[in-house]
Amino acid sequence: MKILVTGGAGFIGSHIVDTYINLGHGVTIIDDFSTGSINNINPKAKFFKADICDKKIEEIFQGEKFDIINHHAAQINVRKSLDDPLFDANVNILGSLNLLNLSAKYRIKRFIFASSGGAIYGEPDAFPITEDFPFQPLSPYGVAKVATENYLQVFAELYHFHYVILRYSNVYGPRQISKSEAGVISIFANQILKSEKCFVNGNGNQIRDYIYVSDVVDVNVRALDCKSDFFNIGTGVQTSVNDLIEILSIITGREIAHEHRDPIPGEVFKNVLDASKARERLKWQPKVTLKEGIKKTLDYFAPDASTKEVSKS
Repeated sequence: MKILVTGGAGFIGSHIVDTYINLGHGVTIIDDFSTGSINNINPKAKFFKADICDKKIEEIFQGEKFDIINHHAAQINVRKSLDDPLFDANVNILGSLNLLNLSAKYRIKRFIFASSGGAIYGEPDAFPITEDFPFQPLSPYGVAKVATENYLQVFAELYHFHYVILRYSNVYGPRQISKSEAGVISIFANQILKSEKCFVNGNGNQIRDYIYVSDVVDVNVRALDCKSDFFNIGTGVQTSVNDLIEILSIITGREIAHEHRDPIPGEVFKNVLDASKARERLKWQPKVTLKEGIKKTLDYFAPDASTKEVSKS
Protein backbone atom coordinates (compact mmCIF):
# COMPACT_ATOMS: atom_id res chain seq x y z
CA MET A 1 0.00 0.00 0.00
CA LYS A 2 0.99 3.64 -0.43
CA ILE A 3 1.10 5.22 3.01
CA LEU A 4 1.67 8.82 4.07
CA VAL A 5 3.15 9.21 7.55
CA THR A 6 2.92 12.78 8.80
CA GLY A 7 5.56 13.46 11.42
CA GLY A 8 7.56 10.59 9.94
CA ALA A 9 10.87 12.18 10.96
CA GLY A 10 9.74 12.35 14.57
CA PHE A 11 10.02 9.99 17.51
CA ILE A 12 7.08 7.64 17.03
CA GLY A 13 6.49 8.34 13.34
CA SER A 14 10.01 7.39 12.25
CA HIS A 15 9.78 4.00 13.94
CA ILE A 16 6.45 3.41 12.19
CA VAL A 17 7.98 4.39 8.84
CA ASP A 18 10.84 1.91 9.30
CA THR A 19 8.45 -0.95 10.05
CA TYR A 20 6.03 -0.12 7.23
CA ILE A 21 8.93 -0.11 4.78
CA ASN A 22 10.25 -3.42 6.15
CA LEU A 23 6.78 -4.86 5.51
CA GLY A 24 7.00 -3.83 1.85
CA HIS A 25 4.76 -0.76 1.82
CA GLY A 26 5.57 2.39 -0.13
CA VAL A 27 5.98 5.18 2.42
CA THR A 28 6.00 8.96 2.04
CA ILE A 29 6.91 11.31 4.89
CA ILE A 30 5.72 14.86 5.49
CA ASP A 31 7.61 16.61 8.29
CA ASP A 32 8.65 20.21 8.97
CA PHE A 33 11.40 19.28 11.49
CA SER A 34 9.73 21.25 14.30
CA THR A 35 10.38 18.23 16.51
CA GLY A 36 11.64 15.67 13.99
CA SER A 37 15.16 15.12 12.75
CA ILE A 38 16.67 14.48 9.35
CA ASN A 39 18.67 11.69 11.01
CA ASN A 40 15.44 9.75 11.61
CA ILE A 41 14.39 9.62 7.94
CA ASN A 42 14.47 6.19 6.35
CA PRO A 43 16.34 6.50 3.02
CA LYS A 44 13.80 4.20 1.36
CA ALA A 45 10.96 6.64 2.07
CA LYS A 46 9.97 9.60 -0.06
CA PHE A 47 10.40 12.76 1.97
CA PHE A 48 8.77 16.19 1.71
CA LYS A 49 9.77 18.96 4.08
CA ALA A 50 6.39 20.60 4.54
CA ASP A 51 3.91 21.92 7.09
CA ILE A 52 0.62 20.02 7.40
CA CYS A 53 -1.14 23.41 7.62
CA ASP A 54 0.13 24.42 4.18
CA LYS A 55 -2.45 24.16 1.38
CA LYS A 56 0.39 23.34 -1.00
CA ILE A 57 0.65 19.80 0.35
CA GLU A 58 -2.25 19.05 -1.98
CA GLU A 59 0.41 18.69 -4.68
CA ILE A 60 1.82 15.72 -2.74
CA PHE A 61 -1.61 14.09 -2.54
CA GLN A 62 -2.12 14.66 -6.27
CA GLY A 63 1.16 13.00 -7.16
CA GLU A 64 1.24 10.11 -4.72
CA LYS A 65 -2.39 8.91 -4.54
CA PHE A 66 -2.17 7.49 -1.02
CA ASP A 67 -4.17 4.52 0.23
CA ILE A 68 -3.61 5.30 3.90
CA ILE A 69 -2.80 8.37 6.01
CA ASN A 70 -1.01 7.78 9.31
CA HIS A 71 -1.19 11.11 11.12
CA HIS A 72 1.45 11.65 13.81
CA ALA A 73 2.50 15.25 13.09
CA ALA A 74 1.50 17.50 15.99
CA GLN A 75 2.33 20.23 18.42
CA ILE A 76 3.25 17.86 21.25
CA ASN A 77 3.83 20.03 24.32
CA VAL A 78 1.05 20.56 26.88
CA ARG A 79 2.82 23.61 28.31
CA LYS A 80 3.13 25.16 24.85
CA SER A 81 -0.60 24.67 24.35
CA LEU A 82 -1.24 26.60 27.57
CA ASP A 83 1.14 29.41 26.61
CA ASP A 84 -0.03 29.67 23.00
CA PRO A 85 -3.38 27.93 22.47
CA LEU A 86 -3.84 29.59 19.07
CA PHE A 87 -0.66 28.00 17.77
CA ASP A 88 -1.67 24.66 19.24
CA ALA A 89 -5.10 24.82 17.59
CA ASN A 90 -3.60 25.89 14.27
CA VAL A 91 -1.33 22.85 14.11
CA ASN A 92 -3.37 20.21 15.89
CA ILE A 93 -6.86 21.13 14.67
CA LEU A 94 -6.49 23.11 11.44
CA GLY A 95 -3.51 21.07 10.26
CA SER A 96 -5.48 17.88 10.84
CA LEU A 97 -8.48 19.38 9.03
CA ASN A 98 -6.26 20.18 6.06
CA LEU A 99 -5.26 16.52 5.90
CA LEU A 100 -8.86 15.35 6.28
CA ASN A 101 -10.04 17.62 3.46
CA LEU A 102 -7.36 16.24 1.18
CA SER A 103 -8.06 12.68 2.28
CA ALA A 104 -11.70 13.12 1.29
CA LYS A 105 -10.85 14.79 -2.02
CA TYR A 106 -8.34 12.15 -3.07
CA ARG A 107 -10.35 9.20 -1.77
CA ILE A 108 -8.01 7.61 0.71
CA LYS A 109 -9.09 4.26 2.16
CA ARG A 110 -8.00 4.64 5.78
CA PHE A 111 -6.93 7.35 8.23
CA ILE A 112 -4.95 6.40 11.36
CA PHE A 113 -4.76 9.12 14.01
CA ALA A 114 -2.43 9.39 17.01
CA SER A 115 -4.59 10.73 19.82
CA SER A 116 -3.75 11.04 23.52
CA GLY A 117 -5.14 8.79 26.22
CA GLY A 118 -3.12 10.89 28.63
CA ALA A 119 -4.84 14.20 27.78
CA ILE A 120 -8.40 13.66 26.59
CA TYR A 121 -9.87 11.99 29.70
CA GLY A 122 -8.74 14.56 32.28
CA GLU A 123 -9.03 13.47 35.93
CA PRO A 124 -11.63 10.68 36.16
CA ASP A 125 -12.84 9.24 39.47
CA ALA A 126 -11.92 5.64 38.69
CA PHE A 127 -9.07 3.72 37.06
CA PRO A 128 -8.02 2.19 34.73
CA ILE A 129 -9.62 4.35 32.05
CA THR A 130 -11.70 2.62 29.38
CA GLU A 131 -12.72 4.06 26.01
CA ASP A 132 -16.23 4.89 27.22
CA PHE A 133 -15.00 7.36 29.85
CA PRO A 134 -16.16 10.94 29.09
CA PHE A 135 -13.79 13.47 27.55
CA GLN A 136 -12.66 15.99 30.18
CA PRO A 137 -9.42 17.54 28.87
CA LEU A 138 -7.49 19.89 31.15
CA SER A 139 -5.40 21.61 28.46
CA PRO A 140 -5.85 23.10 24.97
CA TYR A 141 -3.70 20.22 23.73
CA GLY A 142 -6.28 17.73 25.02
CA VAL A 143 -9.14 19.79 23.58
CA ALA A 144 -7.45 19.72 20.15
CA LYS A 145 -7.09 15.93 20.27
CA VAL A 146 -10.79 15.56 21.11
CA ALA A 147 -11.77 17.94 18.30
CA THR A 148 -9.69 16.04 15.77
CA GLU A 149 -11.18 12.72 16.84
CA ASN A 150 -14.65 14.16 16.26
CA TYR A 151 -13.74 15.67 12.89
CA LEU A 152 -12.18 12.39 11.80
CA GLN A 153 -15.25 10.33 12.58
CA VAL A 154 -17.49 12.81 10.75
CA PHE A 155 -15.24 12.86 7.66
CA ALA A 156 -14.98 9.06 7.65
CA GLU A 157 -18.77 8.79 7.67
CA LEU A 158 -19.29 11.47 5.03
CA TYR A 159 -16.58 10.34 2.62
CA HIS A 160 -16.63 6.59 3.23
CA PHE A 161 -13.17 5.75 4.46
CA HIS A 162 -12.05 3.74 7.48
CA TYR A 163 -10.54 5.36 10.56
CA VAL A 164 -8.50 4.10 13.49
CA ILE A 165 -7.93 6.31 16.54
CA LEU A 166 -5.07 5.29 18.84
CA ARG A 167 -5.18 6.93 22.28
CA TYR A 168 -1.64 6.53 23.57
CA SER A 169 -0.51 6.60 27.17
CA ASN A 170 3.05 7.90 27.80
CA VAL A 171 5.20 6.57 24.95
CA TYR A 172 8.97 6.43 25.45
CA GLY A 173 12.05 5.01 23.78
CA PRO A 174 14.90 5.75 21.35
CA ARG A 175 14.71 8.97 19.27
CA GLN A 176 12.40 10.69 21.75
CA ILE A 177 13.18 14.35 22.34
CA SER A 178 12.77 16.44 25.48
CA LYS A 179 10.29 18.99 24.09
CA SER A 180 7.29 17.23 25.60
CA GLU A 181 6.55 16.55 29.27
CA ALA A 182 5.39 13.10 28.12
CA GLY A 183 9.05 12.42 27.31
CA VAL A 184 10.07 12.31 30.97
CA ILE A 185 12.03 9.06 30.57
CA SER A 186 14.12 10.46 27.71
CA ILE A 187 14.53 13.74 29.61
CA PHE A 188 15.78 11.91 32.69
CA ALA A 189 17.98 9.60 30.60
CA ASN A 190 19.76 12.55 29.01
CA GLN A 191 20.18 14.31 32.34
CA ILE A 192 21.51 11.20 34.08
CA LEU A 193 23.98 10.38 31.32
CA LYS A 194 25.28 13.97 31.50
CA SER A 195 25.49 13.75 35.32
CA GLU A 196 22.91 16.53 35.58
CA LYS A 197 20.16 16.90 38.17
CA CYS A 198 16.69 15.59 37.25
CA PHE A 199 13.79 17.95 37.87
CA VAL A 200 10.51 16.46 39.11
CA ASN A 201 7.33 18.51 38.64
CA GLY A 202 5.31 18.63 41.88
CA ASN A 203 5.68 15.96 44.55
CA GLY A 204 6.52 13.18 42.11
CA ASN A 205 3.50 11.08 43.07
CA GLN A 206 1.92 11.62 39.65
CA ILE A 207 0.94 8.27 38.15
CA ARG A 208 1.65 7.43 34.53
CA ASP A 209 1.27 4.45 32.20
CA TYR A 210 4.54 4.13 30.26
CA ILE A 211 4.58 2.19 26.99
CA TYR A 212 7.64 1.39 24.88
CA VAL A 213 7.70 2.64 21.31
CA SER A 214 7.99 -0.79 19.66
CA ASP A 215 4.66 -1.79 21.20
CA VAL A 216 3.10 1.36 19.73
CA VAL A 217 4.57 0.52 16.33
CA ASP A 218 3.02 -2.94 16.56
CA VAL A 219 -0.47 -1.51 17.02
CA ASN A 220 0.06 0.85 14.07
CA VAL A 221 0.75 -2.20 11.92
CA ARG A 222 -2.43 -3.89 13.14
CA ALA A 223 -4.35 -0.67 12.44
CA LEU A 224 -3.67 -1.09 8.72
CA ASP A 225 -6.32 -3.77 8.50
CA CYS A 226 -9.15 -3.48 11.01
CA LYS A 227 -12.65 -2.07 11.26
CA SER A 228 -13.11 1.61 12.07
CA ASP A 229 -12.70 2.05 15.81
CA PHE A 230 -10.86 3.82 18.62
CA PHE A 231 -8.51 2.20 21.12
CA ASN A 232 -6.65 2.98 24.32
CA ILE A 233 -3.01 1.97 23.91
CA GLY A 234 -1.20 1.47 27.20
CA THR A 235 0.08 -1.16 29.63
CA GLY A 236 -2.29 -0.63 32.55
CA VAL A 237 0.75 -0.56 34.86
CA GLN A 238 0.86 2.34 37.35
CA THR A 239 4.23 4.03 37.81
CA SER A 240 4.82 7.27 39.72
CA VAL A 241 7.58 9.69 38.78
CA ASN A 242 9.22 8.87 42.11
CA ASP A 243 9.05 5.17 41.18
CA LEU A 244 10.70 6.07 37.89
CA ILE A 245 13.62 7.74 39.69
CA GLU A 246 14.06 4.61 41.80
CA ILE A 247 13.96 2.29 38.75
CA LEU A 248 16.53 4.45 36.97
CA SER A 249 18.73 4.30 40.06
CA ILE A 250 18.56 0.50 40.12
CA ILE A 251 19.28 0.15 36.39
CA THR A 252 22.21 2.59 36.34
CA GLY A 253 23.62 1.55 39.70
CA ARG A 254 23.86 5.14 40.87
CA GLU A 255 21.91 7.53 43.03
CA ILE A 256 19.84 9.86 40.85
CA ALA A 257 20.27 13.51 41.85
CA HIS A 258 16.86 15.16 41.57
CA GLU A 259 14.94 18.20 42.70
CA HIS A 260 11.23 18.91 43.00
CA ARG A 261 9.74 22.04 41.45
CA ASP A 262 6.28 23.54 40.98
CA PRO A 263 3.68 21.37 39.22
CA ILE A 264 2.64 22.27 35.67
CA PRO A 265 -0.90 23.69 35.28
CA GLY A 266 -3.06 21.50 33.06
CA GLU A 267 -1.01 18.39 33.77
CA VAL A 268 -3.05 15.31 34.61
CA PHE A 269 -2.11 13.88 38.02
CA LYS A 270 -3.02 10.26 37.36
CA ASN A 271 -3.46 8.39 34.10
CA VAL A 272 -3.67 4.63 33.60
CA LEU A 273 -5.33 3.13 30.54
CA ASP A 274 -7.33 -0.06 30.11
CA ALA A 275 -6.26 -1.45 26.72
CA SER A 276 -8.36 -4.63 26.83
CA LYS A 277 -10.35 -3.50 23.78
CA ALA A 278 -7.17 -3.44 21.67
CA ARG A 279 -6.19 -6.82 23.09
CA GLU A 280 -9.54 -8.33 22.12
CA ARG A 281 -10.16 -6.71 18.74
CA LEU A 282 -6.62 -6.20 17.42
CA LYS A 283 -5.00 -9.18 19.16
CA TRP A 284 -2.42 -6.70 20.43
CA GLN A 285 -0.64 -6.55 23.75
CA PRO A 286 2.44 -4.73 25.05
CA LYS A 287 5.52 -6.93 25.24
CA VAL A 288 8.30 -4.72 26.63
CA THR A 289 8.46 -4.25 30.40
CA LEU A 290 9.34 -0.85 31.82
CA LYS A 291 12.79 -1.96 33.03
CA GLU A 292 13.60 -3.52 29.65
CA GLY A 293 12.42 -0.41 27.82
CA ILE A 294 14.37 1.95 30.04
CA LYS A 295 17.57 -0.09 29.52
CA LYS A 296 17.09 0.13 25.75
CA THR A 297 16.42 3.86 25.98
CA LEU A 298 19.51 4.49 28.11
CA ASP A 299 21.62 2.48 25.66
CA TYR A 300 20.36 4.67 22.82
CA PHE A 301 21.12 7.94 24.60
CA ALA A 302 24.47 6.84 26.06
CA PRO A 303 27.18 9.07 24.54
CA ASP A 304 29.97 6.48 24.76
CA ALA A 305 30.62 2.79 25.35
CA SER A 306 31.57 3.22 29.02
CA THR A 307 28.19 4.79 29.80
CA LYS A 308 26.46 1.96 27.96
CA GLU A 309 28.19 -0.52 30.22
CA VAL A 310 26.87 1.32 33.28
CA SER A 311 23.33 1.38 31.88
CA LYS A 312 23.39 -2.40 31.47
CA SER A 313 24.39 -3.08 35.06
